[in-house]
Amino acid sequence: MIHSLNADQQAVLARQLAGHDGSCSQGMTLSRRNFLRSSGGAGLALAFAWLPMGRASAASPLDSMAAPVSAPFAPNAFVRVGPDNVVTIVCKHLEMGQGNTTGLATLVADELDADWSLVRTEYAPSDARIYNNTLYGAMQITGGSSTIANSFEQMRSAGATARAMLVTAAASAWNVPASEIKTSNSVLTHASGRHGTYGEMAEAAGRLAVPKDVTLKQPSQFTLIGKQTATPRVDSTSKCNGAALYTIDVKLPGLLTAVIAFPPSFGARLISFDPAEALRVPGVTDVVQVPEGIAVVGKGMWAALRGRRALKVQWDESASASINSDAVLAQYRSQARNPGTPFARPADGQQTPNAAVKTIQATYEFPFLAHATMEPMNCVVWLHEGILETWSAHQFTTLDHTLAAKAAKLPMDKVRLHTLVSGGSFGRRANFVSDSTVAAVNIAVAIKGRAPVRLQFSREDDTGGGMYRPMYVHAVKAGLDATGKLAGWQHTIVGQSIFAGTVLGSFVIKDGIDAMSVEGVFPSQYAIPQMMGDLHSTDLPIPPLWWRSVGNSHSAFVMETMIDELAAAAGEDAVAFRLALLGNNERVAGVLKLVAEKAGWGKPTEPGIEQGIAVHQCFGTSVAQVADVSMKDGKVRVHRVVCAVDCGVAVNPDVIRAQMEGGIGFAMSALYYGEIEIEAGRAVQRNFDRYRVLRIYEMPKVEVHIVSSNAAPTGVGEPGVPPLAPAVANAMARLGVPRVRRLPLARAGLVAL
Repeated sequence: MIHSLNADQQAVLARQLAGHDGSCSQGMTLSRRNFLRSSGGAGLALAFAWLPMGRASAASPLDSMAAPVSAPFAPNAFVRVGPDNVVTIVCKHLEMGQGNTTGLATLVADELDADWSLVRTEYAPSDARIYNNTLYGAMQITGGSSTIANSFEQMRSAGATARAMLVTAAASAWNVPASEIKTSNSVLTHASGRHGTYGEMAEAAGRLAVPKDVTLKQPSQFTLIGKQTATPRVDSTSKCNGAALYTIDVKLPGLLTAVIAFPPSFGARLISFDPAEALRVPGVTDVVQVPEGIAVVGKGMWAALRGRRALKVQWDESASASINSDAVLAQYRSQARNPGTPFARPADGQQTPNAAVKTIQATYEFPFLAHATMEPMNCVVWLHEGILETWSAHQFTTLDHTLAAKAAKLPMDKVRLHTLVSGGSFGRRANFVSDSTVAAVNIAVAIKGRAPVRLQFSREDDTGGGMYRPMYVHAVKAGLDATGKLAGWQHTIVGQSIFAGTVLGSFVIKDGIDAMSVEGVFPSQYAIPQMMGDLHSTDLPIPPLWWRSVGNSHSAFVMETMIDELAAAAGEDAVAFRLALLGNNERVAGVLKLVAEKAGWGKPTEPGIEQGIAVHQCFGTSVAQVADVSMKDGKVRVHRVVCAVDCGVAVNPDVIRAQMEGGIGFAMSALYYGEIEIEAGRAVQRNFDRYRVLRIYEMPKVEVHIVSSNAAPTGVGEPGVPPLAPAVANAMARLGVPRVRRLPLARAGLVAL
């Protein structure tokens, strides 16, 4: 979602995130008691910090519930081996369905030679000094498809170090050279016949000095990494049997439930409210004003919802009346006809190509999009005895921690975040204001910490409340010379900046250009001659946010459909035309060739079916897709999608396939139906009845082919999304449908509703 920061930017950001009391946002670590309680007894707990260790947090009153246990090696660990032979991997990244806990565990377990059936995972506490995302500097954050990329060597080193300590302990116990000891499936063996489990050696290993340098395996030595069936997902069973703990599952003594009467439109302001009728509803305990709106608190969700329905509130919506998506779109179209802030210009000395003899012009329009996660936003907060605890799917952990402390007026070390599994995010939970966390804290403060409280958004609150993928308009003019080669490209983009006005804005916005607004266009995967690019960053009261694949979600459609149209105008094969423009971009060219081969590109198709192709590189990963498409009675049907992906080392092939399949389904929802319309400042679509998502019968057959590679791994959570829509649109053009310039397809009646 965001780009890497240099050392100076990291230092500045750390100071900015220090918050109200000047303490660094690196925050807190596990209390010793909680660490011991979760470890299940004595053993080896390896603290493997790439940055200096943090301080211990204040003790929680919950600690008194824990029975005394023997001390393992140290807290703040990435890997822990218990006397029961269980290996616990501490994951610094949030699991949102993308399979990253399985990936992180695989990295450690392979180097450790652990028995996969004995591997468990748990979430790390909030402490950016230890659990920071190494690509983003001073922040503990999950996003930008960065989990495996930033953890690959770190987690492998943690596993290899733990293994080395276990081997040393066994060598000492058996009085044999460490080099003669073999490890496999959590068992140490020696040619003399001696053997022992990791659990048996864990306590002795925990007394050893941690080695400074360890040797990592060569790819040929991997036993889990890259193996198709070796690592079933660590979270599948708990999600199937109901054991997985989501925010809605949290139970605390006296827990109350809160909902908020949010402003009904963007820009609305509170005039007054009367709590009397709401307080008469059985089960309603409190009606309090918070910065986000009016919170109704009760003994359960039903009481809170009924109380909110009975609440008398007056809003001033005069500023909202003129906010309409159609009017915004018309304004964007007008702006797209004029120069903006330049983001691309021909390099000095670049050879001028031959003059264009054929020109194609097009304007592309993209709507606001909601994230529509299966789990609406929520957070449990308990303010007690000078301590604040939260339970939620904390994705932007550092900022959630910092802003929760600020809202509670507490120092950072008095705030403890408990991270839970998430029912999706697609970027929604990683926002700059930590909206659900801060709102829940504000409610807890307003009721003076009388009881723990769970804030729960309804589907309508979540879908209708903003933080959308912004609306965008692209205007493109591209030309071909007399030989059919690309002669030039002029590109204007209009839309909201996601980073403007945020704590990270100064790092990402350079010379007036938000990198997220132009990614996928510039820099381009293609060698485009005479590239001219301009950006208009607009200002609206509708809060924008990244959405799965961010700017690539719209820019790939523009680039890949325009490239396809140019290829057709030049009389060239769509694959050959692209390959000629890719130059030395071998990984993009590789997936393009692979998908063409696997999909049977250029070979006869079944009657009534045409193929479309698209390729896009983002988050370091190259993905190409071919869609087999038909049209019946003017309605589109996608029969098959063939996908090729190059993400470097394929840590968990099954997870990679699942992410490509999920990204394709997600992208098809947006292509077919995705649109938030704004009328008089209000979102028209507020639930799944109007904001429709793909049905199971609409999902095509998907084939995924993974490029074998020893390159450093890159992300897979988002790159499967961008190529789908242009691949389908390109196939539709081959079926005689006019080129698609505006999404979703349902707006033009091209989808069977």
